[in-house]
Amino acid sequence: MPFAPAPAASLSVRQERFPIRGTFRISRGAKTEALVLVAELRDVDGRVGRGECVPYARYGESVEGVEAALRAISDAFSRGLSRRALSHVLPAGAARNALDCALWDLEARRTGRPAWELAGLAPPEPVVTTFTLSIDTPEAMAEAARAIARPLLKLKLAGDGADLDRVAAVRDAAPSSRLIVDANEGWKPDDLATLPAAFAKLGVEMIEQPLPAGADGALIGFDSPVRLGADESAHGLDGLEELARRYQVVNIKLDKTGGLTEALAVKARAQALGLDVMVGCMVATSLSMAPALLLAQGADYVDLDGPLLLARDREPGLVYEGALLRPTPGMWG
Repeated sequence: MPFAPAPAASLSVRQERFPIRGTFRISRGAKTEALVLVAELRDVDGRVGRGECVPYARYGESVEGVEAALRAISDAFSRGLSRRALSHVLPAGAARNALDCALWDLEARRTGRPAWELAGLAPPEPVVTTFTLSIDTPEAMAEAARAIARPLLKLKLAGDGADLDRVAAVRDAAPSSRLIVDANEGWKPDDLATLPAAFAKLGVEMIEQPLPAGADGALIGFDSPVRLGADESAHGLDGLEELARRYQVVNIKLDKTGGLTEALAVKARAQALGLDVMVGCMVATSLSMAPALLLAQGADYVDLDGPLLLARDREPGLVYEGALLRPTPGMWG
């Protein structure tokens, strides 16, 4: 992957809040707003590159901590810190993601070449994204599935004994929709004895992160009737070979890999290992989704519905036409 020299730039960081439409619930809790950090790099000619990240407590991050990490290296950009050097300055995670994506954006604006071309990729095409139903009663999730009428639904599950009822209710309400489910580490090993087989009968295509990341060794040798996907267990390049012993799908998120640069390398390595690729996101705005859309080209599953879960997106944002996510030239990269 090419690494162009980085121009001197000044860094600014700010918090932004975007209300969520209703409440978004997963097995670890609920929230009513997306709190994101935006990094902006401005070069001496006034060109600005932007990147957005979502600090995630599950990975030991806080908004304050990530913001402090960003500000702590701001002087390095005045000396032309590059994407290649960035990976040696910050670990994978939200802070590096915001800066990596800002550097891609700035390079695209400085050179007049789109980010996909800089990355050696083909022009991006529209993709079909999931729509996520957060945890609720079976009846409420069924009603949401009926109302949204999307071709690919992702159901958040709780590991509370009602997951089969939730999936069955959604299947009845949306008989033609493809279904994937996400336990967010909420199951116990005993759940593997019954739920995957029951979900297979309901046409579920994939179960994402059924067990806690530290306990997923129980999946080695488990003959699941439904494909299993790694999310919280998957981060960067390290450990992909071991993941392939447990899972058939890997969920790549830029906030985990530390940006588009490493995410592209993770995708290539995962595919070489025979893993299918899912490109996911945190609940965030189109500024987070735009670089991930490049990664999503040719992915087996695309889960870039973050802006659809918000009461309002940033403007301009990406174009969603139902389940179809279209590239939006000029917004980023």
